[in-house]
Amino acid sequence: MRDLFHDFLFSKRLLVGAAEDELAPAVLASLAKLFNIRIVSNPGWANLDMVEVAKRNLGVDVPKPFYQGFPASVRYLSIEEIVVDRLLHYMRTYGLCDFSHPGHSLFEERVLRQCFNEDVDVREFSIIGEDEALVHLEGVVGSLLSGTRPLNKVHYDVVRAFVEDYDYEVTACSCKDTVVRLLIDTRDLRFVRFLKLSDVMRLVEQLQFQSYESANVKKLNLRNRDRKLLTDVLDRIFEDGVCDMRTCLEKKQQWKGLLHHIHYKPANERARRFLDIIRNNEARSVYSEFERLLAEEEVREALDLLREEKGVGAVLRNLDYLLSRCKFPATVDYVLDAIQTDNKILLMQLLLHYSRRDPKACRVFKFQKFGMMRIHTETPDESCKRTTVIQERIARRVRLRLRQELERVCKGTLGKVYIDKDMRRIALPLQEGTSMGGVGALPRGSRLRMPEGKKIRAFTYWERVDDIDLSAFVLHEDGSQDEFSWRTWSHSDSILYSGDQTSGYKGGSEYFDIDIDLFEREFPESARYVVLCDNVYTRVPFDKCLCKAGYMTRDRDDSGEVFEPKTVKSSFTVTCPSTFAYLFGIDMKTREFVWLNMARDGRERVAGETRLDFLWDYLEIAEVINLGDFAWDLATEVVEDPSEADVVFSDKHEPLREGAELIHSYDMERLIQLLN
Repeated sequence: MRDLFHDFLFSKRLLVGAAEDELAPAVLASLAKLFNIRIVSNPGWANLDMVEVAKRNLGVDVPKPFYQGFPASVRYLSIEEIVVDRLLHYMRTYGLCDFSHPGHSLFEERVLRQCFNEDVDVREFSIIGEDEALVHLEGVVGSLLSGTRPLNKVHYDVVRAFVEDYDYEVTACSCKDTVVRLLIDTRDLRFVRFLKLSDVMRLVEQLQFQSYESANVKKLNLRNRDRKLLTDVLDRIFEDGVCDMRTCLEKKQQWKGLLHHIHYKPANERARRFLDIIRNNEARSVYSEFERLLAEEEVREALDLLREEKGVGAVLRNLDYLLSRCKFPATVDYVLDAIQTDNKILLMQLLLHYSRRDPKACRVFKFQKFGMMRIHTETPDESCKRTTVIQERIARRVRLRLRQELERVCKGTLGKVYIDKDMRRIALPLQEGTSMGGVGALPRGSRLRMPEGKKIRAFTYWERVDDIDLSAFVLHEDGSQDEFSWRTWSHSDSILYSGDQTSGYKGGSEYFDIDIDLFEREFPESARYVVLCDNVYTRVPFDKCLCKAGYMTRDRDDSGEVFEPKTVKSSFTVTCPSTFAYLFGIDMKTREFVWLNMARDGRERVAGETRLDFLWDYLEIAEVINLGDFAWDLATEVVEDPSEADVVFSDKHEPLREGAELIHSYDMERLIQLLN
C-alpha cells in the first residue's frame, strides 16, 4: 500500500497493520512518548512502520529557527540587536549570495530548556488490517466521486491512486473537473461517458495547464499524443455522447481554433453538423439570446430561456443579474419563485453570497482554477459603473427563500441526530479545491475553541528551497491591516516571531507565538483577526519544494523544544503550484481558531504586497452556515443523548447504539457525500 494511503488514513486516526508483531510493545511506547498516540484497537499489530508514518505527518527532526532559543531568547534581545541581526544576515545571504548554510542569530544568549511538561490531549488511533483499510478507502473514493465541486490535491491523488492500483471501476463521477483530470492522467477513454461536448474545452484548458504550464487555450501547440487524445474524445462523444451544440457556441472562437489545430475530420453526421454550426457566423448561443431579452427588459422571458436551455443552476448563478433588472415587484416575485433546486451546495453558496459583510463596498471576485484562487478587487471606476446592485430588502427576501429551500431538501435525511457542541462551529466543504490536506485539516471557515491558558504557535518548515516566510497580519474592523514579519521590523510581546531563516535548502523553519491575553492589552480597540500566511521569497512554487505548515497549542510558560510533536494540532503539506498560501486565522474577539488553508494563484514573494480584506467572507462562513445548522436540517429529530441517535456528529468516543454512524469533524469525504 502506498505511503499516500497510509498518510491519508493517519489523518483519519487509522494505522494499517497485518498481524501480531514482536516489537509491538516498543512501538506502542514510542508512539506514546513521541506523539501522545494511544492505540485503542489491535495494539499487538503495532509495527515500526507506524512510527515512520507518524514522523512523516507530525514531524520530529524539524530544523532549528533563526533564533534557536525561541521564544525566550527573543524576549531578551533589544530592538537594536534584532535590527543588526537582520542586517548582517541579509548582507551575507542576499547581499553576498551566500546561501551555503542556515543563518542564526549572533546576539541571542544560550537558553537552557526545561524538559517538556505541558498538558496535551491524548490522540486515540485504531489499527486496522489492510483489507479493512481498502474497504474504508473505497468508501472514501465513492464519496469523493459523488461531489460536484473540484477536489483538492490530496483527495484527487487518493482517488487516482486507488483507481490505478486496485483497478477500481468508476461508475459515477459528478464533478467534470475530476473527470477531466482522471482522463488526462490515465488516458482511459471510459471516462468520456461522464462528459458532454461542451466539456471538451475544460479538458483542453486542463491539458494546457497540466502538460504545458499555460492557461491560454487561444495559443495551442499540442503534442501529437494530446491531439490524438482530443480526437478520440470527440469521436466518442459524437458517436454516443451528449452533444450540447448550442452551449458550445459560447466559446465558438476557441472551438474553431481547436478543431483547426488538431486537424479534426468528422467521423459521422453529428460531427459534420457540429462543424457546420461552429463555422456558421449567424449561429447564436443561449447567453446571447439571454442578453438580448434582458436588453429588451423581458426579464421573465430571459429567465425562462435560461431555465429551459441551461437548467435551474444557470438561473441561480445569474440571480444577481436577473434581480438587478427587475423594475416591478411582480417581476421580483417571479424571479424568486425560480429558486427551486435540490442542489444543497449551490443554495449554501448563494446564502453566503447574499450574507456578505458590506454589500456596498468594492466587490471582490474570487475564482478557483487549477487548484488555486484568483482574486480581482473592483476598482473605484468599476464600482461607479456597476449595474448589478441588489437592495438589502431584496437580499433579505432571497436569504429567507434560500433558507426555506435548504430546509426542504435536507429535512429528514438522517433520522435521529446527536450534535456535539464542539462540532456546531465546523464549516461545510463547499469549495475545497484550493485547500491542502493533512493532519487536522478541516473545511474552510471551521472554528475551534482555543483552550484556556494556552497560546498558539504557528509553524512552517521546508526543504529544497532557500527561504520561505511565515507572516502574521492583524485585520482591523475598519478593514485596515498591520503586518508582523521579518521585513517590517516589528516587535511585539503578544505576537512573537522566531526570525527569518534563509539558506534552508537542506532545512529551515519559522514560528509565530500568539498570546491572546497579551494581544488584547496591546490592541484593545479595533483589532479582530490575526491571519497567518506562507510565501516563498525565492519564488520557487510550493509544489517544487517540501513545505509543511500548521500550528501547536503551547503553555505560556514554555518547556521542551520549539517544535514538540505532541502539541501539534494540525500539520499539512503546502503543495500548490504557486508561491502564496493563506493558512489560518485567530478570532481575537471570540477566542476561536479559524481554518483558511487555501492557495492563491500568483508569484508574490512578499506577503505584505497583498490585501487581505477579502478574507472576511471566509473567516465568517460559520456565522452564516455551519455543520450544526446542516445537521439540524438533516435530522427528523435532534436528540440530547448520543446513544439514542441514528447519526452522531462528534470527535469524542460517544456511546453508540448498534447500527449508528459516527461522523467526525475531519470526515470531509462523508460531509461531501451528504452535501451531494
